[in-house]
Amino acid sequence: MKIEKAKIVELLRSRGDNAMAQEADKRLPPQIDTDQHAEQLSKLGLSPQDLIAKLGSGGLLS
Repeated sequence: MKIEKAKIVELLRSRGDNAMAQEADKRLPPQIDTDQHAEQLSKLGLSPQDLIAKLGSGGLLS
């Protein structure tokens, strides 16, 4: 699955984690492949399954 970086940054900010949101904005590509970028997501405290559950189809690209 691919997810827009902006949706991940927005999710982190909504949780009050501005530092991680800034880190995600700097380090992640514009489109995140949940399989390819699983390690980077993990460093941000996110799992692909959680992202899909929290963002639903609104943040998904494919």
